[in-house]
Amino acid sequence: MKPYPPLGILYISAYLEQNGYPNQIFDSTFSDLESLQKYIKEYTPDVIGIYTNLMTKLNVLRIIQFIKSNHLPTKIILGGPEVRNHKEKFLEHGADIIVFGEGEETMLELVAYYNNAGKLLNEISGIAYTLNDKVIVNAERELKKDLNELPLPGRQQIDLQQYFDVWKNKHGQSVVSVSTMRGCPYDCKWCSRAVYGQSYRRRSAIAVAEEIEWLQKNYSFDVIWFVDDVFTINYPWLRDFANEISKKQIKVRYEIITRADRMNEEIVALLKQSGCYRVWIGAESGSQKIIDAMSRRVKVEQVQHMIQLTQKNGMEAGTFIMLGYPGETEEDISETLHHLKTSNPNHYTLTVAYPIKGTPLYSEVESNFINQLPWETSTDRDIDFKRTYSRKYYDYAIRWIYNEVAIQKSKPLKVPYLKLKSSIARIGMMMAK
Repeated sequence: MKPYPPLGILYISAYLEQNGYPNQIFDSTFSDLESLQKYIKEYTPDVIGIYTNLMTKLNVLRIIQFIKSNHLPTKIILGGPEVRNHKEKFLEHGADIIVFGEGEETMLELVAYYNNAGKLLNEISGIAYTLNDKVIVNAERELKKDLNELPLPGRQQIDLQQYFDVWKNKHGQSVVSVSTMRGCPYDCKWCSRAVYGQSYRRRSAIAVAEEIEWLQKNYSFDVIWFVDDVFTINYPWLRDFANEISKKQIKVRYEIITRADRMNEEIVALLKQSGCYRVWIGAESGSQKIIDAMSRRVKVEQVQHMIQLTQKNGMEAGTFIMLGYPGETEEDISETLHHLKTSNPNHYTLTVAYPIKGTPLYSEVESNFINQLPWETSTDRDIDFKRTYSRKYYDYAIRWIYNEVAIQKSKPLKVPYLKLKSSIARIGMMMAK
């Protein structure tokens, strides 16, 4: 129950509007498949663009099947991180156009094409389609250099209040999401770069501050979530941003993700000064061996220090942990537990590693897949591969870490119960080895 509006779709919608193509958005977050099917049948759009990622893939296939089985004339265009490395499969299952890379300019050219204006299909960069039973893949589209040229995302096209209400009711504060940059110049092996590539482009600090002003003028909310991969990557930009927030006398609370190696005392102070209240610092493991295997290019000690420095400056610190990475042993998992206890973040997440097609991790473990799942009924999240231990072992390891960390944070009366749960999980790990 932590929903965020579909910023990518909202950006494309605003860009089409700006260039003379009115459009409608069906926000499925608070709806269901039946309502969407009814909407499509009644509206019968000439073109439908659908965001496709690991989470939405199976429903996207259901939407395609509905459109095709009802013989609707609607052209189906798919974009998002899932389509680049599965383009042939999506086309085979009924999509008309696959858009890989950024979507604004490509979607505009496609809509113009279907309105018998502009470029021919073979002249449009960043797409794949089928012609005479053959998959045609056009040239890559050049990434947009100046993000300031883009309009603000078309938030007025959807009901943001629904998002605010869910957040307020479930978590005590309403949240709105904002994007200041696109891409990431790092090369972590498990991370997909299917849309923006290994790039870094950013809107000006003035433009971001003006968007915050616009949001505060038009909506009532408590917190901004900056969706950027590495918010503090550019020190001069952050200084400019903090200056703009101060100069415009903007009062805002915001939350970010960043890397420990892109933080220092000045940067932490700037974050606090400009309204940041929570910093998520990527770690993924407490074992330097595993961090190096992931190509994270960061030191465990850096992560620990920056978590503690963040807290020292009056902000909350969060971190991400991934178990089950190739080569990880029980000793590495113990180091991860030690890392969490030592750094003592306010929040952390635990997941079991899975390979996303197109990433170096996927290539490394593809020959070790345990089973071949039907593409049309599964996602990459369902893939399991031969690891040091069984998948069941890592499920127990997650429970073990959760309970061990909780023991450190809990009141004395709860400790015996948590120790019992930790012991049960530890026995499960031993039995699953």
